[in-house]
Amino acid sequence: MKIVIAPDSFKESLSAPDAAAAIARGVLAACPAADIVAIPMADGGEGTVAAVLAATGGQWRSSAATDALGATAQAAWGWLADDTAVIEMAAAAGLEQVPPQRRDPLRATSRGVGELLRAALDAGARRIILGLGGSATNDGGAGMLAALGLRILDAQGKPVADGGAALAQAARIDVAQLDPRLADVRIEVASDVDNPLCGPHGASAVFGPQKGATPEHVRQLDAALSHFADLSAGVLGRDERDRPGAGAAGGLGFAAHAFLNATFRPGVEVVAELGGLAQAMEGATLAFTGEGRMDEQTLHGKTPAGVARIAARAGVPVVALAGSLGDGYEKLYGVGITAAYSLASGPMTLAQACEQAAGLLTDRARDATRLFLAGRTA
Repeated sequence: MKIVIAPDSFKESLSAPDAAAAIARGVLAACPAADIVAIPMADGGEGTVAAVLAATGGQWRSSAATDALGATAQAAWGWLADDTAVIEMAAAAGLEQVPPQRRDPLRATSRGVGELLRAALDAGARRIILGLGGSATNDGGAGMLAALGLRILDAQGKPVADGGAALAQAARIDVAQLDPRLADVRIEVASDVDNPLCGPHGASAVFGPQKGATPEHVRQLDAALSHFADLSAGVLGRDERDRPGAGAAGGLGFAAHAFLNATFRPGVEVVAELGGLAQAMEGATLAFTGEGRMDEQTLHGKTPAGVARIAARAGVPVVALAGSLGDGYEKLYGVGITAAYSLASGPMTLAQACEQAAGLLTDRARDATRLFLAGRTA
C-alpha cells in the first residue's frame, strides 16, 4: 500500500522533513508493509528551502546578508542540480528573527534579500525561486533593489536611508546600475498573498501591524510606498502597485513585479512541482498532510489545501493533522481533505504541545492509519 506523506512545518516545533518522519513512524506502526513516499512541503514562507532540498536532494549554501535591522549575518539558501537557486526572504529579513520589542517597520530593510539574489547570480543561477513569507519589512523591496544596483536618490542626489519611511524622501530613481544579469535569469516568486501595494488592503494596512506598526505608522508607510510607486511608474512607464501580490512581504512583491520581471505562483504549487507531488500521488492509497494550525484561511494558498487539491485529482483520500483546528476548517472537506485531526491528546499548554509534537504526530498518524485499514477490511 502506497502512502504519500506531504506536511508543512509545524511552527516552533517541527520542520517539514521532521514532521514527515514523525508521520511515517505512525503509519509504519499501523502498517509495517506500507510503501512510504515522503515529500516535505512549504508554501513559500519560512521552511521553503528546507522542504525543497529535502524533496530534491539539493545543496545548502550560506552567504553573508544584511538582516532586517541592518546587521550582517549568515543566511542559508539552496542550490539545485539544474542551476536553480532557492531563496526565502525570511532567511535574510524574517520577522521571527526580530524580537517583538525591536520590531521597527519604519526602518526595517530588505537589503539582505538582494544580497542573497546577488550571491545566486554570482553562483551562475539561471533560475531563482524566491519565497516571500514571514517578512519583517515594509520597504516596498527598496532595500533589495538597492543591493542589486538600483539607486533611490533624494533631492540632493544622495541615496535615501534604508526602510520604508525613508522612501518619502525619494526624488529620483536611477536604474542605470541595476545588475544586468537579472535580464538573463528567470525569477519565480512563491507567495500566497495577492494584496496590492497600497490602500486598505495593501502591505502597510494589512501586514504592518503584525510587524509593529501603529495606526500612524501605517498611514506614514502607505504614503511612502505610494510615492515610491509613483516614482517607479515614471521610470518604467507602467504602474505595478495594483498587481496581485504587489503587497507581499512588505511590498517586496511590488519590486519583483516592477524591476525583476518576476512571475508569481502559489508557493505550495512551486514546492509540489519541484518535489514531484502529483507524480507521487499516482497509484497511492492514502495521503497525509498537515501544519501547525488549520482553519478557513488554510484554503487560501496554504499547504494542506494545495496537497488536497493535487490528491483529489488522483482520487486519493487525504488525512490532515494539525496542532489545532480553528473556525471553518470543515471547509477543507470541499477541496479534498477527507478527515482532519488535532494533535493534542488531552489538556496541555502550547509549550507542551510544541515539545511533544513529534510523538503526538506519530500517535495521530498511527490511529488514522488503523482506522483507514479497518474501513478497507470491514
